[in-house]
Amino acid sequence: MADPSSYRPKPGQIPDSPGVYKFRDAHRRVIYVGKAKSLRQRLASYFQDLAGLHPRTRTMVTTAASVEWTVVSTEVEALQLEYSWIKEFDPRFNVKYRDDKSYPYLAVTMNEAFPRVQVMRGAKKKGVRYFGPYGHAWAIRETVDLMLRVFPVRTCSAGVFRNAERTGRPCLLGYIGKCSAPCVGRVGEGEHRELAEEFCDFMAGRTGTYIRRLEQEMTAAAEDLEYERAARLRDDMEALKRAMEKNAVVLADATDADLIAVAEDELEAAVQIFHVRGGRVRGQRGWVTDKVEAVDTAGLVEHALQQLYGEESGDAVPKEVLVPALPDDLAAVTQWLGDRRGSAVSLRIPQRGDKKDLMATVGRNAQQALVLHKTRRASDLTTRSRALEEIAEALGLDSAPLRIECFDISHLQGEDVVGSMVVFEDGLPRKSEYRRFQIKGRAGDTQLWHGEGQDDVRSMHEVISRRFRRYLAERERTGEWAVPEDGGAGTGGESVAGGGSVAGGEVPSAPADDGRPRRFAYPPQLVLVDGGQPQVAAAQRALDELGIDDVAVAGIAKRMEEVWLPGEDDPVVLPRSSEGLYLIQRVRDTAHDFAIRYQRSKRTKRLRTSPLDSVPGLGAARKQTLIKHFGSVKRLRQATIEQICEVPGFGRKTAESVAAALAQAAPAVPAVNMATGEIIEEDDGAAVTEGNGGTTQ
Repeated sequence: MADPSSYRPKPGQIPDSPGVYKFRDAHRRVIYVGKAKSLRQRLASYFQDLAGLHPRTRTMVTTAASVEWTVVSTEVEALQLEYSWIKEFDPRFNVKYRDDKSYPYLAVTMNEAFPRVQVMRGAKKKGVRYFGPYGHAWAIRETVDLMLRVFPVRTCSAGVFRNAERTGRPCLLGYIGKCSAPCVGRVGEGEHRELAEEFCDFMAGRTGTYIRRLEQEMTAAAEDLEYERAARLRDDMEALKRAMEKNAVVLADATDADLIAVAEDELEAAVQIFHVRGGRVRGQRGWVTDKVEAVDTAGLVEHALQQLYGEESGDAVPKEVLVPALPDDLAAVTQWLGDRRGSAVSLRIPQRGDKKDLMATVGRNAQQALVLHKTRRASDLTTRSRALEEIAEALGLDSAPLRIECFDISHLQGEDVVGSMVVFEDGLPRKSEYRRFQIKGRAGDTQLWHGEGQDDVRSMHEVISRRFRRYLAERERTGEWAVPEDGGAGTGGESVAGGGSVAGGEVPSAPADDGRPRRFAYPPQLVLVDGGQPQVAAAQRALDELGIDDVAVAGIAKRMEEVWLPGEDDPVVLPRSSEGLYLIQRVRDTAHDFAIRYQRSKRTKRLRTSPLDSVPGLGAARKQTLIKHFGSVKRLRQATIEQICEVPGFGRKTAESVAAALAQAAPAVPAVNMATGEIIEEDDGAAVTEGNGGTTQ
C-alpha cells in the first residue's frame, strides 16, 4: 500500500485550469482517469486525510504511485480527452459499463455496390446504417420479412450473390418477389440503391410517405380495373402496417429521443436505454457496472452518455436525450453531444406528460435489471471466492491466486506445434491478455527440433521461458529490476517489443511509461500447465533458470484430473465436487481450446498453399485469372506453355515459370466430402483463397 504523500505534487505545481489527470500504479499502469474544471482544486481533494476519503477513493490513491495531468483549453476538450483515455487505458478504478448481452442490430450495408439487409452484432462499421438494437434476432428477421414485400432489397451473403452472378440464376427470394435480384441484372445498381434508401427511410420512422404512396397506387390500380395489382398493393400496405405495429407509438409528434434511466445501490448500478425514433421504441439496451469510484447518479449518467455516444455521429445522436439527473458540467456535455450530432441536442429531465411516464417505465426496467444481475452475481461471486480459497489451500499458497495463467501445447503428429496462454483474474477470463506461441526451438539447441517430434515437455519449457523473459524485460524497462552485470536471469536474447533485449544486461534507453496494458508485463500468482509431472517439472525449471521464485506452479493431468506440484511424487487430489477443481478444469479447458484453434488455423493455412505460390511476380489477382481461365489446377497442370501464354497478361517467361512450378509439385490428394464420402473431382472447380491468393485443389 502506497502513501499518497510520497507522490503528492508540490504546492504551485498544479495549474488552476481545466484538464485531465491520470493516476498510475507502481507498474506504470493507468488505474484512474478523471477530468476537472480546476486541476488544482480537484487533485488537492485526493491528498487530504485518508480517513476523510470515500473508501473506493482511498483504495485508489493508496494503490497509485504517481499522478500526472494534461491541461486543455476548454471543458469540452477535457470531456473528450477523458473518454479517449478511459477507452485507451481501461483503468481499473473507472466506471466502465458492460453490456448484459450482445445486442443485434438491423444493418443495411450502404458501403457496398448492392446494399444488403442483415442482422449484425458487435462494433459498428463505417458506411453501414444501423437500426435497433433489438432484444432478439428473430424480431429483426420478422420485420425484414414483412418489409421485403415492398422494399425487395438484397439479403444474401457475398458468396451466394457471386454464385448467382456466375450461374445467372437468382435465389429463392428472387423467384418469389422478395428480392429485386440485382445479381442477375433485373435491376441496376442505382435502382437497387434507391430501394435500400427507401428501406432505411421507413426504418428511420418516415413511414407516412410510403403508406400514402401505396394507398394512392392501390386506388389508381382499382380505377384502371387492375384488380390483381391493387390486391398486391393492398397486401404490401398491410405488411408495412404490421411491421409498424411491432413498435407501438409511445410519444407523439414523431419524437426522436433516447431515454436513460439508472438504478443503483452502494456497490453496483444498472442503466437502461430506450431508443425512440418517430415516436416509437426502436431499440432497448441495458448496462451494468461496479461502482469502483465514488460517483453519484449524475456521474453515472455522464459516463453512460460518454459510452453511448462516444463513437457516434450525425443522426445516431438524437435531438433529445432524457435523463434522471443532469451531469455536473451540463454545458460542456451538451456542447459535446451537439458537436457529435452536428446540431443542437437537448439534455434534460422530463417533468410531465408522456415523456415522464415513459421515463418511469425505463426506470422500472433498470431496477429489474439490477435485481436480476445481483441475483446472478451473488452466487457467481461466492462460488469464485470459494474456488480460489480451495485452490490456495490445496496447493499450499499464501493467498488466493487472483491471477492464474494456464499454458497448453498443441500439435498434429509433431507438426504445427503451438502453445497457448490464457489468463484468469479473480476467477474470470481476461481475454485481452490471452497469448499464442509458435514453437521455434530453444536457443543453443544443436538441432532445430520444431516439427520433428512430439516433445511437449521441451515445448512447455520454451513457452514458459519466453513468457517470463518478457516479464523480466518489462520490469527492466520500467526500472523495477536491474539485470546483473553477467546477464543473470533473462539471458537468451528474447526480443522485447519497443526496444532493447534482456540478453547480456542491455538496458533500454527509455522506460515504457505510456500506461497502456503491456504484453507479459504482470506476473501471475499461479502458473497452471496442461499435463502431469514432466510438464510441471519443465515449467518449474524454466522459472528457476530465470531466477523467478515467487510464482507457484501446478499441472492438471487429464487421466484422473489430479493436480501435480513440482518435486512431489504424489498428486494432489481435489474432491470431485470441489469448486476449486471446477475452476482449474475450466482454466485448463480454455487453454486447450485456445491452443487447438490456433493449431488448426496454422494447419489450414499450410494446407491451402499452392504450387503457384512459388512463381515470382504472380500475385493473387493473376492466380485467380489463371484458375478462372482453365477451370482448375488439374487442367492448368495439363496445359502447354503456349496455352498459358494465351491468358491475358501472361508472357512466355511467366508461362514457363508457371509450368515449371506445377511440374515440380506432386499432384494433390483429392478432396473428400466428409458428409457423403464421395471424392470431389478437381475438374468441378477449385476454390481460390482470397486471403493469400493460393488455391485449394
